[in-house]
Amino acid sequence: MIISWNTTKKCNLSCKHCYRESGPDVTSTSELDTAQGKRLIDQIKESGFKILILSGGEPLLREDIFELASYADSNGLRPALGSNGMMISSKIAEKIVSSGISVVSISLDSATEKYHDDFRNSSGSWQKAVKGIKNSIDAGLKVQINTTLTENNFEQFEDVVDLATNLGVGSVHPFFLVPTGRGVHIEQESLKRDKYFQMIKMVMKMQGDSDLELKPTCAPQFVPISKDMGIETRFTRGCIAGIRYCCILPNGDVHICPYLPVKTGNVIDKPFNRIWHESEVFKKLRNFREYEGQCGSCNNLNICGGCRARAYYYNEGNYMSEDPWCNGGGR
Repeated sequence: MIISWNTTKKCNLSCKHCYRESGPDVTSTSELDTAQGKRLIDQIKESGFKILILSGGEPLLREDIFELASYADSNGLRPALGSNGMMISSKIAEKIVSSGISVVSISLDSATEKYHDDFRNSSGSWQKAVKGIKNSIDAGLKVQINTTLTENNFEQFEDVVDLATNLGVGSVHPFFLVPTGRGVHIEQESLKRDKYFQMIKMVMKMQGDSDLELKPTCAPQFVPISKDMGIETRFTRGCIAGIRYCCILPNGDVHICPYLPVKTGNVIDKPFNRIWHESEVFKKLRNFREYEGQCGSCNNLNICGGCRARAYYYNEGNYMSEDPWCNGGGR
């Protein structure tokens, strides 16, 4: 049971693919305040969630982020931080640890500077991210690297894994680009179907040979593929959106996942625990008979589910339709 809270749209980067369209020029102040955030955390706990990912934008730009993390930790949740890493100095890393956060995920899209800096629209962002990774590890934090894969950098993934190993990182999660937010403008850079499945299989083969955790994200077919390959993972279903996962936007809107702009309610108008249990959207996602097309008839529906965000984008907003990249779990 994992929930992602995009605590702010403010960010010190303006990345080409940002699903939340965050950036330095964002002026919106429609964010849950500290008191509302603490009420939300209470409701998240009541709903049975175990892990709270504090993300953004860049969550370290929220002045109360450590207060919120500490509150979550004191309520029995396991807070984690999703960051671009650029603000994580040694001092900030110590504050992260003191707040109860034990895991930080940091975005790194290449083992070298040029691609990452271009993709993130900021010169020097790669160096600062790597420094943030080092500072986090030195402070005793577990670090996960998130790498967004496109047609332009998928061949660099093995180098990213090698860099992660050398840095002492515990896991690398390749994110397969989904056209949403600013990502719709670079849809043509998404991995095409054949290459997509080749990449999943390559990542899972690497997992079988690596001590790192390698988990394809926005690529739910990795679960049946890993099963076929005899690769053990701790993951039992590919897409858990609406089943054991959802996200909350800065203004309190509840969405199925960060990459799928379908609103199920707003926590200011209705307590999150009621939205989670009563939303008709969530009920549909939990009823496997509601799934359509190849996903609905697939033998792997219970362990895969297809990417609901990709289904939404390529099927005119029908998030229950088939994932067009599916082919029976990649077989």
